[in-house]
Amino acid sequence: MYNDFVKFIRSIYNTNDFVPLHAPYLHGNEKKYLEECIDSTFVSSVGKFVDRFEEMMQDYTKSNKAVVCVNGTNALFLALKLVGVERDDEILTQALTFIATANAISYISAHPVFLDVDRETMGLSPESVKAWLSENAEIRSGSCFNKKTERRIKACVPMHTFGHPVKIEQLVEICKEYHIELVEDAAESLGSFYKGQHTGTFGRVGVLSFNGNKTITTGGGGMLLFQDEALGNYAKHLSTQAKVPHRWEFVHDDIGYNYRMPNINAALGCAQMENLDMILANKYETAQKYKEYFKNNTDITYFEEPCESKSNYWLNAVLLKDRVSQNQFLEYTNDNAIMTRPIWALMSKLDMFKDCQTDGLTNTIWFEERVVNIPSSVRF
Repeated sequence: MYNDFVKFIRSIYNTNDFVPLHAPYLHGNEKKYLEECIDSTFVSSVGKFVDRFEEMMQDYTKSNKAVVCVNGTNALFLALKLVGVERDDEILTQALTFIATANAISYISAHPVFLDVDRETMGLSPESVKAWLSENAEIRSGSCFNKKTERRIKACVPMHTFGHPVKIEQLVEICKEYHIELVEDAAESLGSFYKGQHTGTFGRVGVLSFNGNKTITTGGGGMLLFQDEALGNYAKHLSTQAKVPHRWEFVHDDIGYNYRMPNINAALGCAQMENLDMILANKYETAQKYKEYFKNNTDITYFEEPCESKSNYWLNAVLLKDRVSQNQFLEYTNDNAIMTRPIWALMSKLDMFKDCQTDGLTNTIWFEERVVNIPSSVRF
């Protein structure tokens, strides 16, 4: 059975060589724009490609302001600072995520609370959030507090896992009810939409990532998305060392951060954005091929986009029957030069987060024992 899958992968990627999990597509104007950037000498944080990249992303996502950062993790940290997260606050999020989500929370010395995910989305479950808050939270003077720890519950950070949108509208309503800020970790979901609206634009702030393995890449990089233009302008100010504009004086009016994306990285981003529609269409075709291949398979289930959503299918995922079959699949495919990988180690099982609050994480653990990511690069 696994041998047939290896043959199928080689046929759709038309190769007998190693098949990576997700390689970047760099066949547009990347070299041209890089040369232009180098020739201009504006390779650092000032240059036309930075502005153009922000404008292109703002137009694509229908945000009122987009602000580039050096990477997605820094962008998420800054997003949490912008919505008022402080030391010892609690942040509701999911244990099924890449460690950057939990790390960004830790940079502020806040405390992640890991709640369960939905079977339909692999993302933070509104039902789990509502149930946990009903049992543990109360509103005092317009803020939400944990009755057991006495800490303020300041924000909620859902992550759109592998590009599949969470049930974001329900989370928005719950956060409003409990006076909690919603910050979307949309690092993996550029090109994903919920009811026609781009992910990362439902909360107070949304965060994208352009790491080398993402749908588009700037080598490294991230982006903050805002509907509140004034907050976005303030984010841009903080990300550039909070320097007050002046032709020669160096005056800073706040504690800022050196989170600026260099112009040379933004040049890559502009070239990548020009091919985004093609990349997404190609990846969607691949997803349909996987869907067809696995439709009658009783041992392996292909994970499809949730209801009322359009996923970017950043990383395709399948579900094996149990941990044993998961390991067998991983071993066989990787032994045969087809790169596959399990889902991340759960945040709640890592030493630095093992004492954090959870709600039992039933679905989360179920996924951990079954999920395997399979090749998802653009096919030529």
